[in-house]
Amino acid sequence: DSARNGFSFKGIKDYLECYRSGKLMPSQVAKNIIAMLEDCDKSTPPLRAIVQWDREQIMLMAEASTTRYRNKCTLSCLDGIPVCLKEEFKVVPYHHRVGTVYLGTQPETEDATVAKKLREAGAIIIGVSNMHELGTGTTGCNPNRYHKIPRNPYNPNHFTGGSSSGSAAAVAAGLCPVAIGTDGGGSVRIPSSFCGVVGLKGTFGRISCHGSLPLSYSTVSVGPICTSVADAAIVYSILAEPDLLYPYGLKQPKATLSDMCAPDLKGLKLGVDWTFFKACDAEVLSACEKAVKHLQSLGASVVEVSLPEMEEARVAHVICILSEMRDFLQPDFNKYFHEMNLETRASLALASQFTALDYIKANRQRTRSMRFLQEIFSTVNCILTPAVPCTAPRIYESDLLTGSSDMSFTVRSMRFMQLGNFTGIPGLVVPIGYSTAGLPISLQVMAKWWDEAVLLRIGLKLEQFRDQTKKPSIYYDILA
Repeated sequence: DSARNGFSFKGIKDYLECYRSGKLMPSQVAKNIIAMLEDCDKSTPPLRAIVQWDREQIMLMAEASTTRYRNKCTLSCLDGIPVCLKEEFKVVPYHHRVGTVYLGTQPETEDATVAKKLREAGAIIIGVSNMHELGTGTTGCNPNRYHKIPRNPYNPNHFTGGSSSGSAAAVAAGLCPVAIGTDGGGSVRIPSSFCGVVGLKGTFGRISCHGSLPLSYSTVSVGPICTSVADAAIVYSILAEPDLLYPYGLKQPKATLSDMCAPDLKGLKLGVDWTFFKACDAEVLSACEKAVKHLQSLGASVVEVSLPEMEEARVAHVICILSEMRDFLQPDFNKYFHEMNLETRASLALASQFTALDYIKANRQRTRSMRFLQEIFSTVNCILTPAVPCTAPRIYESDLLTGSSDMSFTVRSMRFMQLGNFTGIPGLVVPIGYSTAGLPISLQVMAKWWDEAVLLRIGLKLEQFRDQTKKPSIYYDILA
């Protein structure tokens, strides 16, 4: 029905057109957002996308932006654009709780690098978004008192996905066109996929993680969640650069968007491992296969590749991420065990069973997997997979009270995600359609290290495959 009512998400361009024409100013937009945030908190069930926000802070940033538009001295194309950041990032003056009840007892006094960059670009930070406790799961289920369970805007009886749950929900619900998440096992890409928005995980080190809790330092990348590929490219180009406070991305090549707007995909080779690709639900597979054909129709060729040792890589990734989290959280595990969600306790207890030997073996596997990818990327420009093998799972009554722990779902949901986290290659998820139940389905594109430009180029074309955008059942039109 959205083709008839012509629904489309409001993106950066829509905000800028309003501001430049004087139709709306950032201060009015901020007032609208505050009204919507109040509404979200009162709705049944509450959306719980943004878990901390401050009216005065929002208005201050918006008024400063309005003055810049009036004086024609805007700071960037993000000036006046509403954004939110996952609670894993330090954002002044909010509590850096990282999804827990025990961290961040005092308001934060220092911004994470990405928050600082967004402020310098003139963006309006509308608050911090909900997340799976300590980023330890992929549903977004967080029953503790400060967070509660964020709802999927496409169907509030379903999960958003995690761990950047509130970030994806906020964008899909129209509260802001841009959100920032972190991705250590699909934590940007899974919720983006479940909520029908675009999610980019940059190359490991591409965007600074400084000021976010270093839960798993070797697998985590930062990335934007947006309503469109073009917007993801804009945010990426503003955030992606070396940061002296973050050691891993210092030697990175310059971020470019070369050929992003090429009219077709001629000359591009898309790698697909069909056996791996097909391990997903029938509806997801059908949509993803059609999307691949669409890319072929634009001149790209599909090359069959074999992704070796995927099972080993997936186990090794879990060993790495859980061991690193357990190492970092050891003092918390001893001191705050009883304040953690049951699921978090179970995951960290499981992690304590891994040995130093396991961790060393896992990192040897990482070297092997990176070598395999180097060979594969010498023959193809990217690798295509479904984003997640299924659509967003249902929320049950018991989840609201005690949370949910479903290891088989966690492992399954990360199936196509882990390679990117384990080896550090970038990945982009783009919504391509909907299940018969009306839940979003996405395709993932991965490329070699530092080649985000080719992801964005293919992503732009992939976006056109979706003949319509279905309007989420919870949607706020801030510009109306």
